[in-house]
Amino acid sequence: MGDAGQLTSSAAEIYDEFFLPALFGAWPPRLVEAAHLDAGMRVVDVACGTGALTIQAARAVAPGGNAVGLDVNPGMLAVARRKAPEIDWREAPAEAIPLESGDFHAAVSQFGLMFFQDRHAAIREMWRVLRPGGRLVIAVWDSLENAPGYRAVVALLARLFGDEIAELLRAPYNLGDAELLESLLLESGVEHPQVSRSTGEARFPSIRSWMHTDIRGWTLSDRLDDQQFDLLVREAENELAGFVTSDGSVRFDHPALIATARKP
Repeated sequence: MGDAGQLTSSAAEIYDEFFLPALFGAWPPRLVEAAHLDAGMRVVDVACGTGALTIQAARAVAPGGNAVGLDVNPGMLAVARRKAPEIDWREAPAEAIPLESGDFHAAVSQFGLMFFQDRHAAIREMWRVLRPGGRLVIAVWDSLENAPGYRAVVALLARLFGDEIAELLRAPYNLGDAELLESLLLESGVEHPQVSRSTGEARFPSIRSWMHTDIRGWTLSDRLDDQQFDLLVREAENELAGFVTSDGSVRFDHPALIATARKP
């Protein structure tokens, strides 16, 4: 992963506690279904983070199957190991998967491809470990234009702290183009990939919780001090009020692109 995907240990804890329910909770079942996982299968989750998808995949392939969670970030893996010590967690880059070729029924990756230093190499590695008939499933966030809440946050960060800070929150959306994603897969040797858009929703208890999650649970955790964070919250409570529902919680559309392919 590039720097935009790296988290400190404390940020990994916040990521797991707040980001997972806010943004990621709905996606593991969809990817498990897209991968056609069943009992006895072997599956690897690349850029597994704190393990939400890996844990779901492990349940789907039980009994008799095996799930491996792979991530380059030790802070994320430490949280994952505490949650599910029985799963095979491995610290390694997506570009050099330490697994045998043709050994897996499925290779899945949820919202990590955007941060890989060499996307082509990572995709080739996921394709390599698949056996004939194995399925590749990769999810990335749709474009920032289709995520209105984060489009507004990026604009707010740019106004308050400059484009360099804003760019760190823009990075997760840099593959939000179906044609670009399909081309990336084809260039990496994946045969007959299919890319579809899937609806999703971001949910936070409040504006302050939203900002806390984005700043303290992401790589901005060490870029904004407490005074800057308080300024951000004050400004956000004004500028982002349109995303607040009648009960005070925050909700907005947050779709993804899901790419699938079956290895001949």
